[in-house]
Amino acid sequence: MHSGPKLHHQRRHELGQSFQDGGEHYERVRPGYPAESADWLIPAGARNAADLGAGTGKFTALLVGRGLHTVAVDPSVDMLAQLRRTQPAVSAVEGTAEQTGLPADAFDLVTVAQAWHWIDPLPASTEIARILRAEGVLGLIWNQLDTSVPWVRRLSRIMHAGDVLTPHFAPTLGPEFTALEGHLTHWEDAVTTADLLELAKSRSYYLRASEPIRAKVLGNLGWYLREHLGHAPGEPIPLPYLTHTWRAVRA
Repeated sequence: MHSGPKLHHQRRHELGQSFQDGGEHYERVRPGYPAESADWLIPAGARNAADLGAGTGKFTALLVGRGLHTVAVDPSVDMLAQLRRTQPAVSAVEGTAEQTGLPADAFDLVTVAQAWHWIDPLPASTEIARILRAEGVLGLIWNQLDTSVPWVRRLSRIMHAGDVLTPHFAPTLGPEFTALEGHLTHWEDAVTTADLLELAKSRSYYLRASEPIRAKVLGNLGWYLREHLGHAPGEPIPLPYLTHTWRAVRA
């Protein structure tokens, strides 16, 4: 098994740090997740969930909407401020997947959406197993652009969308988990050319880039959308996505 983008530990840390700020922008421009992903993932009878690397609460909202008492954990104060604004009923705490600070044997479900590739998977597996109840479920979720569509594949390259997973991808987990299985959801997000420019600005590549590189990315993206593809300002564009959802059981 392999765990998505192959990042050296230090590089993973540097890129992950780019999300410490900008919570309002992230909340506004990043897509949510399809309901099907949560419906497939949540085990029958689950009552308590922890959403790790919760960010602004994009996946947290699905857990809350299905009646789960949910605790959200993220290292970014700025992201958690947005989460508290949109999900005031959720308990939001600073922490990481490797060190959650949460009580042992307390949760039926632990989820990590769009963040496992920023996490050290083996110590995180140990920590998640500690806070899960016996036979509790770990869920890992990734949104990605559907690069099987040719125009989207070129779009992802211009945006440097590094979270695109290979066809045979499977997440790395520690020995604390077993019975790994996956689910794939195809869906579309309605966006405009302005939305796509803002989406590019929320990517870790753009956030860590110099001003000349940022200008080049936005210039190339504007040319591609408006001149090459011919989209008018404000025109709705159905943007194809895939959501990979994985679940495993605490051994």
